[in-house]
Amino acid sequence: METILDQITAYKRKEVEQRKTLYPAQLLEQSIYFDTPIVSLVEFLKRPTMQGIIAEFKRQSPSKGNINAYAKVEEVSIGYMQAGASALSVLTDTHFFGGSSSDLTEARRFNYAPILNKNFVIDAYQIIEAKSIGADVILLIAECLDAKELRRLAQFAKSLGMEVLMEVHTEDQLNKLCPEVDLVGVNNRNLKTFEVDIENSLRIASLLPNNVVKVAESGINVPDTVVLLQEHGFEGFLIGEYFMQHARPQDACARFIQQVSLKNTKKFSYEN
Repeated sequence: METILDQITAYKRKEVEQRKTLYPAQLLEQSIYFDTPIVSLVEFLKRPTMQGIIAEFKRQSPSKGNINAYAKVEEVSIGYMQAGASALSVLTDTHFFGGSSSDLTEARRFNYAPILNKNFVIDAYQIIEAKSIGADVILLIAECLDAKELRRLAQFAKSLGMEVLMEVHTEDQLNKLCPEVDLVGVNNRNLKTFEVDIENSLRIASLLPNNVVKVAESGINVPDTVVLLQEHGFEGFLIGEYFMQHARPQDACARFIQQVSLKNTKKFSYEN
């Protein structure tokens, strides 16, 4: 049975071929961002003074439809960083998520922070594009790529100085992990049923190698979940839908981070 991920991947293949014609790689490489050193997501997630929140700008999704169609990138992204987010994630897919490359470039213009280009990468051209619009990190979804494709794309991203976040949904996808991957994200959303299960991150956590940064994705909407995931070795927490469903996502983010910080402070005092 065809999943939404199958539909997205098929659409991406056609879209990439069109974009190659409209915006040749040689043109993208002339961007002011192309030779700019990245801001490291790995380093920002390891900062002890922060809570590891990767705050996402996301207007819509295939499963939920419109989430916050009129949110402004400048206002929300600056607010996220002022709230204490460790990094930004920006959806740049237009057809399924209502985003655009210009959303990420706008976030880049106003923020010195690591920015993840949230897209469905199936071609090296998309990595050139991500670099040209100001992204620091690309997402490679294990379910979309075989092991050879994933490593080839990861190697190419590293050759451009970018970091690589590999996303897995199941334990068996870990066999696609390669040395070029900097971070592993565990997605708690089943892409066939869209059900969310935090236990997915807890199950996979112990199987992840120590040399990668662990990121939990989807279904994180209470501070206690972050604290629990931290206890299992996770350093990054990708949160988008929960923040974006509020009229002012940046305020929801601020409250959330304050609560996580407070819980960790109390936990530290109890343990000492």
